[in-house]
Amino acid sequence: MKIQQEDYSIVYDAVATTVVCQGSLRLNGTAEYSPIIDLLNDVVEQEPSHIILNLRELKFLNSTGISMLSKFVINVRNRKNIQMIVIGSQEISWQSKFLKNLQRLMPSLQLKLT
Repeated sequence: MKIQQEDYSIVYDAVATTVVCQGSLRLNGTAEYSPIIDLLNDVVEQEPSHIILNLRELKFLNSTGISMLSKFVINVRNRKNIQMIVIGSQEISWQSKFLKNLQRLMPSLQLKLT
């Protein structure tokens, strides 16, 4: 599954159960985020044993995007049988702050900041 736009791309590799987000997500409102939300929900519905969310190349995420990722993590947490690993970059200031908050939503989440 892949969503490719001028400013961003979201790619899901089903074999590696990895979602890679790149670019800048500056979409307006939940309606514009709905294709991404659908992709993430489809990943959870497949119930893989683990999901890797790679955000290292995601330079910007607005408040609606933060809400979307938070809801995604809660959805994974509610499944109880899916382990989640989030990979981020210490070089991107919003990531080091926000990604630690995801661990509050899902204490079993493994966070790797490189």
